[in-house]
Amino acid sequence: MSEEKKSSPSAAIHRDTASAGLEQANKELKPDKKPLIEKKTNVKKKFSDPWKYLKFVHMTEKSIGLVEKENKLIFMVERRATKKDIKNAFEKTFDVKVDDVNIMIDQKGRKKAFIKLSKDYPASDIAMRLGVI
Repeated sequence: MSEEKKSSPSAAIHRDTASAGLEQANKELKPDKKPLIEKKTNVKKKFSDPWKYLKFVHMTEKSIGLVEKENKLIFMVERRATKKDIKNAFEKTFDVKVDDVNIMIDQKGRKKAFIKLSKDYPASDIAMRLGVI
């Protein structure tokens, strides 16, 4: 026969109100902390120099085949550049319309961008302007 102790409801209520009062007092004593670094949202990047993202054209036998068959150019790009950055930089630099950008990081840690141009703009013309073909 074990005896069970029952806590009185008034003690439970008293503890809850007391802890709530302490929390309220602590909030009044501590001022709201400001974050060390303020997060900037909805800030568009300033697009200054397109060659900041595009380093150089990558031309091998395989990439020349892509120029001829698939209307693509391969560029080595800045490691931090996004697909949108690369697309905007390429369109601004060469005054063409880009359909798609695919990105690959090779074993040496370099970032390659496979830039597919619109059908209206042949990649061979841009390769000739760059002096690759």
